Amino acid sequence: MSSSSPYLHHLLRHIVLPVLCLFHFTITVAQQKFTISGYVRDTTNGESLTGATVHIKESPQGIPANAYGFYAISLPAGEYTLVCTFLGYQEKEQVIQLNDNLQINFAMTPRTYQAQEVVITDKRKNRNVASTEMGRVEMATADAKKLPSFMGEVDVLKMLQLMPGVQAAGEGNAGLYVRGGGPDQNLILLDEAPVYNTGHLFGFFSIFNADAIRNTTLIKGGMPANYGGRLSSVVDVNMKDGNNQQLQGEGGIGLIASRLSLQGPLKKDKSSFIISGRRTYIDWVAKPFVKKGSDFSGSGYYFYDLNVKANYIFSDKDRVYLSGYFGRDVFNFRSGTRTFDATIPWGNSTATLRWNHVFSSKLFSNTSVIYNDYKFSFTGLQNNFDIRLASGISDVNGKLDFDYFASNKHHIKFGGNYIYHRFTPFSISGRQDSTAFNPDNAFRKYAHEAALYVQDEWEISPKLKLNAGLRYSAFMQVGPYTRYIKNNSGVKMDSTVYESLQQVRSYGGFEPRMILRYAWNGENSIKASATRNYQFIHLVTNAGTTLPTDLWVPSTYKVRPQISWQYTMGYYRNFNDNSWETSVEAYYKDMQHQIEYRQGYTPSLTDPEEDFVFGKGWAYGAEFFINKTKGRFTGWLGYTLAWTWRQFPDLNRGKKFPAKYDRRHDLVLVANYELTPKWHLSGVFIYGSGNTTTLPSQFYMIDGSLVQEYSNINGYRMPAYHRMDLSAVYTPKHRPGKHFQSSWAFSIYNVYSRMNPYFLYFDQTGGLLGNNLTIRARQVSLFPILPSVTWNFKFQ
Repeated sequence: MSSSSPYLHHLLRHIVLPVLCLFHFTITVAQQKFTISGYVRDTTNGESLTGATVHIKESPQGIPANAYGFYAISLPAGEYTLVCTFLGYQEKEQVIQLNDNLQINFAMTPRTYQAQEVVITDKRKNRNVASTEMGRVEMATADAKKLPSFMGEVDVLKMLQLMPGVQAAGEGNAGLYVRGGGPDQNLILLDEAPVYNTGHLFGFFSIFNADAIRNTTLIKGGMPANYGGRLSSVVDVNMKDGNNQQLQGEGGIGLIASRLSLQGPLKKDKSSFIISGRRTYIDWVAKPFVKKGSDFSGSGYYFYDLNVKANYIFSDKDRVYLSGYFGRDVFNFRSGTRTFDATIPWGNSTATLRWNHVFSSKLFSNTSVIYNDYKFSFTGLQNNFDIRLASGISDVNGKLDFDYFASNKHHIKFGGNYIYHRFTPFSISGRQDSTAFNPDNAFRKYAHEAALYVQDEWEISPKLKLNAGLRYSAFMQVGPYTRYIKNNSGVKMDSTVYESLQQVRSYGGFEPRMILRYAWNGENSIKASATRNYQFIHLVTNAGTTLPTDLWVPSTYKVRPQISWQYTMGYYRNFNDNSWETSVEAYYKDMQHQIEYRQGYTPSLTDPEEDFVFGKGWAYGAEFFINKTKGRFTGWLGYTLAWTWRQFPDLNRGKKFPAKYDRRHDLVLVANYELTPKWHLSGVFIYGSGNTTTLPSQFYMIDGSLVQEYSNINGYRMPAYHRMDLSAVYTPKHRPGKHFQSSWAFSIYNVYSRMNPYFLYFDQTGGLLGNNLTIRARQVSLFPILPSVTWNFKFQ
């Protein structure tokens, strides 16, 4: 399509110039007012209180703090009572005489503070009604720790699966399908670093260690303009900053893994750190049960991960954060009898350096430099033959984001980012004796990705609020790269060689985003949104889960970027002083340039994009949500009615077919009950229509061999999925002055041992000669009832 110079012209004309004009207008208007700004933080540990509300007692004007706890509010000169509120914390008031710009920081104290760690669990009241956010779920890690867990491991991604519009990728799997989108259409961030493979243990656990996570935010509809690069959702995971008041630790010992975290001040009130590690011991537990000399003696599997973070407050205007993650899964196979050894490690590495700077009382900025890397490798050794396979993706990313509090009616965000991608879909090398071979089969690809955005949250009137944004995204594949021209038989006839950084192919486009909210009486609102998204990188998978063999590939000459429009409308109503939250959201999503493998595909050493076919998809549905937020008994009920379709000219004879994650009905019931100060009880019930699958519809005998004729793609639906999980957390009474505290978490997964279908296959017994040929469909299930117990502890 177009080259990079027209991109610059479009960016200057449609984004940068309007922002400058808006600045000129707002600065002129603001000359008659003064601004109060500052940070809102927890007084016990220094953590930022995202979403805390600062308002004026004498008027309804107020504003929520941003992701780093920064706020700004503008008023004419005069005397005011400034009020800061956050549910679960003591309200703070301060009388001010405003005749100049002021900086006022709020240190909020939890209502039930004792000499122990306090976890933020509440959000601002009636935010679901008053804000312009749609399809947004904010989740504190403390809430996830109360719910039943799979094999004792708390998992924030699995908690997101309990929300309407979100499906699990499979039994016990941490992968997500959001509103009809595939697993690659979710932008998953860890302290702003994209994570390309979120699964441990072949996807049964996520890489996120709950002890290191402060909160998790899911956006499944009405994606703001500051996010991009994916079609379906954003999962924004934020690590804890670390306690800047005192040293403390926490950890746990479970059936399959143990974890330990330490956090504390490097310099009190100025700097803090957190370091958190986790490792499984499946290999140690299984070792005594494997006989010496067997084919599996010396084999094993384990995973581990490490989270680290540090920050330093230089002044009220400057703060620096440095965070990182490193995790690996390692599978070893040792066969003494067959003289074959294999080692298969895979995992992620991320690093994020962030600088917060306050330019003025109204202008806040965050600058980030990010590195992320995902690698999968296989090393096999048999006698004197050594073979190595590898794939992966690595990025270098720069981001600059601004919050401009133009006035109490305009909160403007703008910025941009740049990513340099390096893709290694597949490479192979080896050695036999002294002979080495390294064929030209890496198919490495390189690309630039960039975007600029601007958005304004504009309170048009007390009832009407608009969040309008515009994003421009651009993508360019660059050399070194060789493009081959083939005839109809697939034989290479010619080639074009691109030198390093030479443009191969470029794409780009505008992504408008708009959310409109109409609210009345503080308890009701109606919202509508329309968003357009581009996605330039794609996941190649046969399974749809977070398997280590999944491949990421860029948009190229043959592979065009995915594009979607999503339209959403919802009604929101709160009851009984915001104790009950209810909502209904309906959505329609149109997706172009969807990618699947060609029919009959089998893995090979060719470039993966040679086996792609392209088509379109669409999804629509309605989500119903009831959430009780206060009292000893809390929980929610979510129900989703949805359809997800795909259509490819080269698949299913060109007819539309349901996607493999099409599920008509999804029902989730979550209940929490504080039985006593020592006992907390939780339960989860899940019901979902069966997944679609492709099965043989007829069988033939040809030359004595059984031949299968398959039905339409995903033409069969498996039996419904349902299960119940229960948990109980026992926390002994904390004694004043005691620096150690512990709790026991008891959990039962699949209480009534429902054997849910994982996949189906056909089994053949007998034969034609004996006139006793029988073909039966059989079901494979994974997990019966699974009890678990975890001992958790904290110390300071």
